[in-house]
Amino acid sequence: MLSSSAVSLVHLAEAVRDAARQAGALALPYFRAGEQTAARLWYKGQSSLGQSSPVTEADIALDTFLKEHLTGLFPEAGWLSEETADDPVRLGRSHVWVVDPIDGTRAFASGHPDWAISIALVQDGMPVLGVLHAPIHDQTYEALLGSGSWRNGQRLQLSQMELPAPARVAGPKPLVDRFERNTGPVERLPKVPSLALRLARVADGSIDVGLVSHNSQDWDIAAADLILREAGGRLTDFAGLSPTYNKPRPHHDEMIAVASRLHPRAIGAMRT
Repeated sequence: MLSSSAVSLVHLAEAVRDAARQAGALALPYFRAGEQTAARLWYKGQSSLGQSSPVTEADIALDTFLKEHLTGLFPEAGWLSEETADDPVRLGRSHVWVVDPIDGTRAFASGHPDWAISIALVQDGMPVLGVLHAPIHDQTYEALLGSGSWRNGQRLQLSQMELPAPARVAGPKPLVDRFERNTGPVERLPKVPSLALRLARVADGSIDVGLVSHNSQDWDIAAADLILREAGGRLTDFAGLSPTYNKPRPHHDEMIAVASRLHPRAIGAMRT
């Protein structure tokens, strides 16, 4: 058990990595490749676009496991998760766990492999630890503030060369259309249904430009944001501002993820 005055991020990261992998193992019995999940499925809420969000019993099981496990590791940290009723107590905490037990629930429920467990520790509005585990791909991304970014133990370091032509772009079609209008032809990659994985694949270099629609949430992006930044990339809105986390309303505007050196040109393409 750790206190906020003596948090060892290195040791904490090891425990968080283990928790993410355990959570992935808990989810696997519910997952059916190419088929509807074995888990009970229902819908909750309604977005600004009038869409309801799916939730499964696997989401709830993982959320329960992770909340117990992570708050046990660091009980002084607040808690913000997609599957837990928001508690404003978090706003008074310097450290907050920001968790999506299954990022990409629609993918998980339909048998698509692109879903992940996303865990971040945010300190004073900024992520300082991030772990993203994609069980079907057997890939674990992780980062510590100032200590680099890694995938399955291998260091991630984005090239700062010029944007390739055509650039490999993934994201919502209207945003990809806008980017292409202002940069010329692009290679349109399939939209990765897990937003966290979409950003992580920018960090590992398999996507050049990742685009994010309006109204993403802290739990979708916090871990991947740090992983991308520590790999030499940036995630910002189209004004060039980086996300701030653990605000009363944990929502974000349209964003772009790209290698740092390419960032000014890339956001320029989205401003017109």
